[in-house]
Amino acid sequence: MALAIRAGAALPGRRLERRWGKEYNRAVKRFLEARRNFLAMALLAGAVAGGLLGAETSRAQSGGSSGPPAAASQPNSPSAKDKVADDPNTTRLKIVITTTDDKPVGNASVYVRFNESGGFLHKDKLSELSFKTNEDGTVKVPLVPIGKILIQVIAKGLHTYGKWYDIGKDPDTIEIKLEKPPHWY
Repeated sequence: MALAIRAGAALPGRRLERRWGKEYNRAVKRFLEARRNFLAMALLAGAVAGGLLGAETSRAQSGGSSGPPAAASQPNSPSAKDKVADDPNTTRLKIVITTTDDKPVGNASVYVRFNESGGFLHKDKLSELSFKTNEDGTVKVPLVPIGKILIQVIAKGLHTYGKWYDIGKDPDTIEIKLEKPPHWY
């Protein structure tokens, strides 16, 4: 169905223009100018970000071929792993999972959940790490933040386990004993 417009009929914008006059024209001009300024700033920000990323990648690519690596010139400099490990707000965990008979539980799924701060104007989110135990029933968890964490364990033929733990700075060893389920008839 086609919309027919009479030759002398005013369009909605024209109707407002006649009704409001100069105020309407000024408002439209301000809106168009604000939109143009916003698009210009977005384009400028994109160009600056692209330039910084391009400079960083070119520096990383040319750094390896121009001379010896920085780690070779400074033997005592800490690696990136050590810098992260020195973060005072994180710690490493070792989780040992056994049955009530003190037998290790191999191939059990271990889930570690903790709150991760969202930053400025963002809400916190619940982050999750998942692992499998080895034959000894142990799991080494990399850096997790100090505070409350949830550890859940799921193993075939054993009760599912879940508990919130309050973790301190010292590398903790958490021992978990899984129970056998009751016999169902």
